[in-house]
Amino acid sequence: MTVTALRTTAATDWRALGTTVRLVVTDPALLDSCNLLLARQLAEVDAACSRFRTDSELAALDTAHGRPVRVSPLLAEALAVALRAAEATDGAVDPTVGSAMDAIGYDRDFTLVREDDRPVSLRVRRAPGWRKVTLDRATGTVTVPEGVRLDLGATAKAWAADRAARMLAEVAGCGVLVSLGGDTAVAGEPPAGGWQIRVQDITGPVKETPAQGPYDTVGLRSGGLATSGTTARRWQRGGHDLHHIVDPRTGLPVRSPWRTVSVAAASCADANAATTAALVKGAGAERWLTRLGLPARLVAHNGTVVTTPGWPAALVALEAAA
Repeated sequence: MTVTALRTTAATDWRALGTTVRLVVTDPALLDSCNLLLARQLAEVDAACSRFRTDSELAALDTAHGRPVRVSPLLAEALAVALRAAEATDGAVDPTVGSAMDAIGYDRDFTLVREDDRPVSLRVRRAPGWRKVTLDRATGTVTVPEGVRLDLGATAKAWAADRAARMLAEVAGCGVLVSLGGDTAVAGEPPAGGWQIRVQDITGPVKETPAQGPYDTVGLRSGGLATSGTTARRWQRGGHDLHHIVDPRTGLPVRSPWRTVSVAAASCADANAATTAALVKGAGAERWLTRLGLPARLVAHNGTVVTTPGWPAALVALEAAA
């Protein structure tokens, strides 16, 4: 998913949280100060939520041996978003897939995963289940059963984009777009015509339309837009072709009829949870998204594009619904 900056906006691109970062503001004079605030906030998210940092708060839960652990308000919020996504998707998005991610080789930053040639043993093993995790917001504690590893990859970046966009729009008083790896959140007054976002299968430069694969350009005025797919983060290990979307029912990379799914929702976190769940739900995803009233675009492996009611017309109307 690619965000195109209009002439009345200013944009900058860099990397954090193991992915691309794009910040766009409607007041060019505020770009640098907003970017400094964004960098600080993303550093805080990384320190709290990273599965790849041994010094993160999330990693500390691995050594709690099932005891309640007091966590920061930031990690508590991230965990609440993950558990809410699990409930809303009937467990299709489940934060207890951490051990499954490790088992398929995704146990470090993705730039290093593809360089690793260690063999993997693929075994069907259902994720422990999100209901086994207890979050007590009143006491600020979380209890994770011994042996259960959490992974917030399906929700944390989208939640971080929502959180950053809201904060920057409030502080700067202008329209703000934050995109983390294509998970896009907007806040404040949008540019004329809305934020123009190109939805595509293949990640590429902002100013270049994709050389292959279908794409669509939509205008977003509020909320969030996310795309999940099984084609971008792929690697091979021991003759196995693997990717990062894990089915909690098997603990293995999902086998879906869709190669990418894009969804618009009132928040980027909701949109991203829906896209990941749609890949896991497979053939039933279109009906599920339609029932929820979510505008969506699903691309099959042969390039066939299927949309749910409201795509893309309803995207410009999200401001009234949010």
